Amino acid sequence: MRAAWYDQQGPAAEVLRVGDLPAPEPGSGEVRVRLRFSGINPGDTKKRIDRFGLGMPFPRVVPHSDGSGVIEGVGEGMNAGRVGQRVWVYGAQSYRPFGTAAQLTVVPAEQAVELPDEVSDEVGACLGIPGITAHRAVFGDGPVARKTVLVHGVLGGVGSLAAQLARRGGAEVIATVRRSSDIEAVDPAAATHVVALDEPDPAGRLRGHAPGGVDRIVEVAFSDNVDLDAAVAADYAVVAAYGSNEDRPAFPFRSMLWANVTIRLLGSDDFPVAVKREAAIALTAAARDGALSIPIGNPLPLDRIAEAHDRVDSGARERVLLTLP
Repeated sequence: MRAAWYDQQGPAAEVLRVGDLPAPEPGSGEVRVRLRFSGINPGDTKKRIDRFGLGMPFPRVVPHSDGSGVIEGVGEGMNAGRVGQRVWVYGAQSYRPFGTAAQLTVVPAEQAVELPDEVSDEVGACLGIPGITAHRAVFGDGPVARKTVLVHGVLGGVGSLAAQLARRGGAEVIATVRRSSDIEAVDPAAATHVVALDEPDPAGRLRGHAPGGVDRIVEVAFSDNVDLDAAVAADYAVVAAYGSNEDRPAFPFRSMLWANVTIRLLGSDDFPVAVKREAAIALTAAARDGALSIPIGNPLPLDRIAEAHDRVDSGARERVLLTLP
């Protein structure tokens, strides 16, 4: 099969290779998926450059955890009736060496989720890591109906889906963007109000929209925004953080203590299986119902994977996909 891989970590153009590898065989409880699209996330490129100093997890890595395609084989104990089923895939390269940057991938059966006829393969390839993270950030502490949810970085992959899922769940959504010039790029259906962080008093603006404070905060940059979060959090609010620019961030302990704020940290690879399953069901239903809008760039062919990684690293707002031959 055709695949992309790296045997050492470093810049995309230096370490990524494209060629032929043996086709993977599904083991007990697994399915083999012939992929149409491979979704690329910032976490994939961070693994490639060893952003967190963990080294190579395996001697060879076929990157990317997300994708979509058709089940073409099943392992021992699996229902052969799933062969031919359109699916979206998550977690393909989570604690596993071979992800979706290949014509074929093997995953545990529950990580290949049936894709409804109403949902395109391109959208399916975008649901995995950002969608499951967004769902956990919004609903990890219960329903959000009639609550106020603040979503930072609403133009990002996780932030956009979090805002849409929160609105679907009955919440009032307030969103932030980095710059005032970004406000017009936000889909009005995703957020009731949008505040730019480069405004003179973003905390005041947020408080103006939520005088009693916000109940949930979906946080993409904990170390940068934590003082702002403390200033706008309601009593018993939850800050659900999936990113931080500093590894050891300081935060205003006493003000958050007095408000009984909960800080929930989200590492998507390590969510409980039941949580991922719940998120997958909810994401599939939302996509089927047309409740998710995902900006997707023109997919690149597999042999341009280095260019695709560079697009992700440059902060592309549109989702970056590879198309598999």
